[in-house]
Amino acid sequence: MKPLFIQYPSCGTCRKAALWLKENGVDVDVRHIVEENPTRDELAEWIDRSGLPVNKFFNTSGLIYRQQNLKEKVKEASRDELLDILASNGMVVKRPLVVTDDFVLVGFNELAWKEKLGK
Repeated sequence: MKPLFIQYPSCGTCRKAALWLKENGVDVDVRHIVEENPTRDELAEWIDRSGLPVNKFFNTSGLIYRQQNLKEKVKEASRDELLDILASNGMVVKRPLVVTDDFVLVGFNELAWKEKLGK
């Protein structure tokens, strides 16, 4: 299975990550995070596969995060509640994401991407 690259095309970090993938010859399936928002089940699976806590999947610099005061909610809410929030709107989810059968990368960290995706 090809890695799944989940992005928001207007996001500068996503564009930088897409360029990195192209320059490094990494063939991916691309998914627009707003047009095809990750489901609750997908997010739960990806969070488990990533080894990261659920709060690392929030786009903390996003407008919705600030408008809805999610900083406080993330501290207090249960995992189930946080999954519901993440699944409610793709703009709440940190991006880009790379999803494979073995791992999930959250955000663009060139060193981590090179380690996991480099050839």
